[in-house]
Amino acid sequence: MAGPLWFMVIVLGVGALVVFLSYWPTKNMASPTQSMNASFNSLHLVNTYGAFGSVTRERDEVIVEGTLDTTITSATEWREYEFKGKPGDVRRRPPQVAPYHLRLDWLMWFAALSPAYAQGWFMPFLAKLMRNDRPMLALLRKNPFPDQPPRYVRATLYHYRFATRAERKQSGVFWVRSYVGEYVPPVTLQHTS
Repeated sequence: MAGPLWFMVIVLGVGALVVFLSYWPTKNMASPTQSMNASFNSLHLVNTYGAFGSVTRERDEVIVEGTLDTTITSATEWREYEFKGKPGDVRRRPPQVAPYHLRLDWLMWFAALSPAYAQGWFMPFLAKLMRNDRPMLALLRKNPFPDQPPRYVRATLYHYRFATRAERKQSGVFWVRSYVGEYVPPVTLQHTS
């Protein structure tokens, strides 16, 4: 049902103004020197907003692994949990997940930035992994222990950077990672309480 002509003219006029004013924020978003949370006109109708102007090409990542082994030795086989959006497997192409917000992946990124940030939730998260908690596992891309939960889990910190074109062509990797250190040593369910 169409409205009165005067109303349609106003709606089309405001729509055209928004499209016109969107040019500068759109140009800014495509720029390598983005301005975030900036105003591009005096009316403040169309602007940019974002927590971060861009995603860095290097970052630290917490990698969570588990094992079925009853004792930890140098020969222990560790299997990696895979997250939906964050870096992990260096051969996995970085996914496009927008407009979704993968909250757990986001929390894991902040955990790598500051262990103090993860203090209240990280150990309970590990405990849920050791119980094969279905709602928690639904937040992950892959559970390496579908049949029975792991006996131990651990978390290690790695430094990731995007692979160069030559590295990508030679080895097929999207990321290059280097070991930084232990984030959480191997723990059992009793240690996470």
